[in-house]
Amino acid sequence: MATALRCFRHLPSLLYRSSFAMTRGLPQAPAGCPALLLDGCRQCVHQVLLTRPLATKKAKGKGQTQARVNLSAALVEDIINLEETNEDMQAVVEALKEDFSRNLSVRTSPGALDHIIVMTKDGKFPLNQLGQISQKSPQLIIVNMTDFPESTAAATKAIRESGMNLNPEVDGTIIRVPIPKVTREHRESLAKLAKQATNKSKEALRKVRSKSINQVKKCKNKVSEDTIWLLEKQIQQMADSAVAEMDKLLAAKTKELLG
Repeated sequence: MATALRCFRHLPSLLYRSSFAMTRGLPQAPAGCPALLLDGCRQCVHQVLLTRPLATKKAKGKGQTQARVNLSAALVEDIINLEETNEDMQAVVEALKEDFSRNLSVRTSPGALDHIIVMTKDGKFPLNQLGQISQKSPQLIIVNMTDFPESTAAATKAIRESGMNLNPEVDGTIIRVPIPKVTREHRESLAKLAKQATNKSKEALRKVRSKSINQVKKCKNKVSEDTIWLLEKQIQQMADSAVAEMDKLLAAKTKELLG
């Protein structure tokens, strides 16, 4: 009994540090707390932290900063892997960044055609695995399909439908790809494609978020409603951060394309 009282005597000091707990994890139980009471102490503090009020949207509108949720990944690892969720979201952002760099450039280069996916009877293959790509002149790219002549038509179609405003011409197993002049119309077309790519990436991000939230909801019978609510809040904040990063990428790319 005396040991238990010593344990709870330290509870106020633990609660005093609760403002740091969301970013630094839960404080350890006081020394001397027996194993049976250790989980109890942490659980009591945990429940207090979970019910910590967050700033509302209305308050945020008045200039106040909305509190961010930052639950310890180790604390909720039995419910969801937050690090994996964040990695999946960042992978979507990185894919968009790569798409911008590879496919949405004012100047078309041979490397821009490398990863155009060609649908063949044997499956999908990058163009550079089927043909030899070279730049004949600043205004012309050549794709030599001698090694896979049966895929020439499919490669031509893939180049035409790549969204890069290219109009390839076929001469036997040689595909000539004239590089379009950098007109205002071409720049606006690329900017439109950048917007479309960003919207597709945001849709992929929403799928990651929904999958994670559904995973959390499956544990509603095992943990408190506050825990579920805070996890959903943190996942949403991670998604919002990724969306903000995508918007910055789009703004920078649009500025680059339109000049």
